[in-house]
Amino acid sequence: MLDLKFIKENAQAVKANIENRFMKADVDEVLRLYDRRNALMTETDELRRRRNENAQSMKGKLDPEVRQKLIAEGKSIKEAIAAKEAEETQAKADLEAAASLIPNMAHPDAPIGREDKDNTEVARHGEPSSFDFTPKDHTELAEELDLIDFEAGAKVSGSKFYFLKNEAVLLELALTRYALDILRKHGFTLTITPDIARNEIAEGIGFNPRGAESNIYALEGTDTCLVGTAEITLGGYHAGDIINLDEGPILMAGLSHCFRREAGAAGQYSKGLYRVHQFSKVEMFVYCKAEESDALLERLRDIEVEIFEGLGIPFRIVDTCTGDLGAPAYRKYDLEAWMPGRGEGGDWGEVTSTSNCTDYQARRLGIRYKEDGKTRHAHTLNGTAIAISRGLIAVLENGQRADGSVALPEALVPYCGFSEIPAGK
Repeated sequence: MLDLKFIKENAQAVKANIENRFMKADVDEVLRLYDRRNALMTETDELRRRRNENAQSMKGKLDPEVRQKLIAEGKSIKEAIAAKEAEETQAKADLEAAASLIPNMAHPDAPIGREDKDNTEVARHGEPSSFDFTPKDHTELAEELDLIDFEAGAKVSGSKFYFLKNEAVLLELALTRYALDILRKHGFTLTITPDIARNEIAEGIGFNPRGAESNIYALEGTDTCLVGTAEITLGGYHAGDIINLDEGPILMAGLSHCFRREAGAAGQYSKGLYRVHQFSKVEMFVYCKAEESDALLERLRDIEVEIFEGLGIPFRIVDTCTGDLGAPAYRKYDLEAWMPGRGEGGDWGEVTSTSNCTDYQARRLGIRYKEDGKTRHAHTLNGTAIAISRGLIAVLENGQRADGSVALPEALVPYCGFSEIPAGK
């Protein structure tokens, strides 16, 4: 949530930002509700002042008639305060609901647009893999090598679920441990997070757990949801806390299952493992002081680069356009790996993203720190270390050989115990 005073003082810039993000939010309504809430607070304070004056007036000896008059007046003021507090509570709730629809401001350098083509490529690591044979996509490879069973997943759980089998199981565990070891080296506290979060935490992070447009699963009758990412649980870890950032930022890494409805997702680019209802992911999350977040975004991006460079997978970095930032993000970078089986002749596919959310999430969740005698809202950042399902796509498709086998990245061999998945098993 943006600071309400900032919205009031920068209304036109906030409106332009909403337009650039192709989102809908009513700034004028927020300002009306803001003024209404402030007026009610002033009126309530005035009634409390009168109540205190009334109480002071009743001290000492008084004429019985005067005392009865003051008692009646005090009762009337008490009732007026209760009514006014109820109005104020409702006005505050209405204001928060309207203000929560306003997205974070975007970085001045974030490209303006709403589609992938509007993202700006800022770096490339390696060139697209080339083969002297027609490469297969990961679904073909998985079927031939008996690695993934999509049909059984659909029969048991529904479409876009799957069973990992044989070497793919060990490969998932290898990718997980590989990423965790890198994060541990960089000073992250490793966690395995809950797969369920309270709705208030999900909403505070910026996810909507309710309604047809929600991308995460609500658990009926519980006021909780299945998490779509460990960003939700890691961000909720310090909800309501005043944290100590004097010794540096708090770096957390979380391994979790991720559950996403992926409503409406279809087509060639969503086939197989690329867009599924359940997958595992290692997520990075950072709490820091306001002046540190820009540099920490670059640090998280560098860690993602280290992970995928270590796997020997070609990828590029894109500066994400305003229409694809998501409401909480101030700036976001995506890593897109080359996937030879994607589309006709291969294409780039997103494998990680990292975002600076400034104080947007912390303001909603009440996460603060003290500096120079003042209490401030922390800045938060998140970044994908590795989304295992998409990591599997990149490893299988880039490592395939003409004979149908798959060569694995050297970095994973110590973790899984084999260097290839042989053909003709």
